[in-house]
Amino acid sequence: MTDTLQLTVQHPRPGLAIATVAGDVDTRTADTLHREASGVLERGCPHLVLDLSQVGFCDSAGLSALIGLWHAAQAADGALRLANVPDRLMRMLTLTGVDAVLPVHATTAEAVTTMTRSPSTSASEHGSITRPSAGGGTSEPTGVEPMACDSAHNPCADLS
Repeated sequence: MTDTLQLTVQHPRPGLAIATVAGDVDTRTADTLHREASGVLERGCPHLVLDLSQVGFCDSAGLSALIGLWHAAQAADGALRLANVPDRLMRMLTLTGVDAVLPVHATTAEAVTTMTRSPSTSASEHGSITRPSAGGGTSEPTGVEPMACDSAHNPCADLS
C-alpha cells in the first residue's frame, strides 16, 4: 500500500471529465480520491469516467469512495462510469454487487461513448458490465487534453 494517489483529469467536452487514478485506493487514500473527484463534479463536470487501469489495490474504503462518487454524480444530475478496471477490483465489485449499480466498461473510450448518448439511454445502462476483449485495447478519445486535478482552472466551465 502507498500513501500517494494521483489523479490526472482530462476534459474531452463540456460537462465530461476523465480522471485517471494511479496508486492504491485504500484507507490512506480513499478520502483523497473522493475529495478530488467530487471537486471535478462540483466544478461543472457532472459526467465523470474513472480510468482505474493504474490502480494496484483497492480496499473497502476505496469501494466506499467509489460508491460515494456515484451518489455525488447522481446528485449533480450526472453519471459515473468506471473504465479499465483491474481484475482484482472487478472481482470485488462483482462480489459486493456494486457492479449492478456502477457501470463498468472495458475502455475509457467505451465509457465516454455511453456518456455522449442521450440521458435516457445512458440512465438505462446502470448495471451493465462490459468485459475487456482479448485485445484489451485502451484507446482514448481524441481531442483530450491532460489537466492536473489540483488545478484551480475550471476547464468544464471554460468549454461551455
